[in-house]
Amino acid sequence: MAFYKHVASAWKQPKKSYVAELNRQRMVTWRRQPTVVRIDHPTRIDRARSYGYKAKQGFVVVRVRVNKSSFRKIRPRSGRRPKRMGIIGHTLRKSLQVVAEEKASTKYPNLEVLGSYWSGQDGQHKWFEIVLVDPAHPAIQSDSDVGWLAVAPAQ
Repeated sequence: MAFYKHVASAWKQPKKSYVAELNRQRMVTWRRQPTVVRIDHPTRIDRARSYGYKAKQGFVVVRVRVNKSSFRKIRPRSGRRPKRMGIIGHTLRKSLQVVAEEKASTKYPNLEVLGSYWSGQDGQHKWFEIVLVDPAHPAIQSDSDVGWLAVAPAQ
């Protein structure tokens, strides 16, 4: 079995492979980290490569933590009985993965999102890793695979 296929099959059923124990140890540190963290290399190299990630300048991988709970609305000012307040129990129309991508693009406004994938979850949070690329970087502009993202040079 090739390396990428081996990694992909291990992540397909994380509880039945070595990934479950690794993630349990990782999440102890991930919980203490900020919401958006830039990481040196992707946790799931097969998924990152499927989105076009290459280990070279111009590519950035970010891990984002998103709350799994339902989102709250602002409490109405006028009087209502508590049942009709409508504060809790609202589901977002966006998926948590899209919310994570938006958090990453807000933190790094000069980078473009190539894709994202699930990297772990516990009772309260989900973590996604987002592959970002810098379209203004010369190494990206000369790359034939992701060069279409590149900004035209100023003249």
